[in-house]
Amino acid sequence: MHWILLRGLTRERGHWGDFPARLRDTFPDHHFHTVDLPGTGVHYRDASPASVAGIREKVCEQVSHIPKPFSLLALSMGGMVALDWAQNVPKGEIQNLILINTSSGFSPTWQRMRPGAWPRVLRLLGRKELFDRERDILRLTCNREVPLSLAKQWYSIQRQRPVSIRNAMSQLAAAARYMPGQKRPLPDALLLASGGDRVVHWRCSAALEERWQWTLKLHPDAGHDLPLDEPEWIIQQIRNWLPR
Repeated sequence: MHWILLRGLTRERGHWGDFPARLRDTFPDHHFHTVDLPGTGVHYRDASPASVAGIREKVCEQVSHIPKPFSLLALSMGGMVALDWAQNVPKGEIQNLILINTSSGFSPTWQRMRPGAWPRVLRLLGRKELFDRERDILRLTCNREVPLSLAKQWYSIQRQRPVSIRNAMSQLAAAARYMPGQKRPLPDALLLASGGDRVVHWRCSAALEERWQWTLKLHPDAGHDLPLDEPEWIIQQIRNWLPR
């Protein structure tokens, strides 16, 4: 089974930390591929489309060499790209879908990004002091203690592969406008959400559960970056759900 892992707004494969390695250790017969959205990571020089569909098309071009069918595991805005992907390919091309703290136009704006997060996100995107910005992004998206070493790693990523303000705003616009189609793309998907998410309300995941009768698992107090806060909890949920 080939998994595609997608991160969120202005984030890249380096921001997963050791989470992909944990997945490989737990599921040795599966293949996990971390893929960057356009405008981030190895594609930081590319222009990001200002629509989720446009981003999804670019991502699909990147993985054309990987055998199908795919399974998708995606966080935040990456979850929007994954959902759009599942709704716009032939039946059977997407085998499994796992969405973490994602949102969509099925939820009200104040849940898709909490009112208190908007000014902080905009201020962070425009901040010039890179170390302070990356440290504060971690403080916003994580509810667990953030070690200095992790902030330094994220600072190094941004120094090496900087995301431009233009690409950040394009991604933000794409996320804000995203509305899924009405048709359920898969009989079941796994929705993982954090009760302590200070960026996206967990009810955005509940809206997808209620609409399509998918499986929702809620962590009581983790933050938006659930793979950093509680990686083993995610892996346990996947282990419980995959044999369904």
